[in-house]
Amino acid sequence: MISVEGLRIEYGRGRRRTLAVERVDFRVADGEFVSLIGPSGCGKTSILLAIDGIIRPTAGRITVQGEEVRGVRRDVAFITQDAGLLPWKTVRGNAELALRLQRRPREGVREILRTLGLGGFENRYPAELSEGMRRRVGIARALALRPEVFLMDEPMANLDTLTRERIQEIILSLWHMYRFAGVLVTHDIEEAAFLGQRIIILSPRPARVVEVIENPDMGGVEYRRSPEFYRVVTRAREILKSLET
Repeated sequence: MISVEGLRIEYGRGRRRTLAVERVDFRVADGEFVSLIGPSGCGKTSILLAIDGIIRPTAGRITVQGEEVRGVRRDVAFITQDAGLLPWKTVRGNAELALRLQRRPREGVREILRTLGLGGFENRYPAELSEGMRRRVGIARALALRPEVFLMDEPMANLDTLTRERIQEIILSLWHMYRFAGVLVTHDIEEAAFLGQRIIILSPRPARVVEVIENPDMGGVEYRRSPEFYRVVTRAREILKSLET
C-alpha cells in the first residue's frame, strides 16, 4: 500500500540547509495501522507531508498502491491536530468541504457525522463545539473522502485525557469498520501502542528508523489494560530515553 524507500528531506540551501529526514525506509501494508514516534522536531511531520505529496523529497521514493507519489492524491486523507475547520461553515459544511472542492457526491456525510457522535450538530458552527467535537469534524471530513490511506499528524494533541482516549477509540472503531491503511504521528507513547500494529521509532533529527516494535495484540478497547500493552509501552519508552543520551 505505502512504500517509503531511502527518504531524504532537506529544507533551505547553503548555510541555511537543514537535513530533516535521512535514509528512512518502511512499508505499510493494505489495511495496516502504523505509529511513528520520536523526539520533538525529528522530522515525523515531514515524512507525512511527503507521503501526502505536499512536499517533494530531496531523495528517495514513495509509492502508494504501487504508484509513485508526485502530488496530492484523492485516495489519501490528511488529518492535522487543529482540524483546520473554517469558522464560517457549519459542521456539515466543513465535513463536506473536501468533497465540494473535488466536485464529488456528498452522499453519506450525514451518516458519517452520526457515526462520530455529531448527529444533531450538523448546523452548528465550530465556535459552538468543544475541542473534542471539532477534532471529530476533522475526522468526518477526511472519512467522507472514503480514502484508502489516512495520515494523522497528532490529531489528539492538547486534549484532556478522557477526550483523547475517546477519540483514540473512535479512530480504532473506524479502522475496524473501513480497514484503511493508517500512519499516525504522535508524541504519546501509549497512544502509539494503542493504535499501532507496528511502532516505528525515529532518531533525533535527521530522522532515521531506530527500531520497529511489533504490536500484534492491539485492536481492542481493553488492550490498554493488558500486560502486553504495558510491555510494548515500556519497551518504546526505554528506546526513546536511550536516544536522549
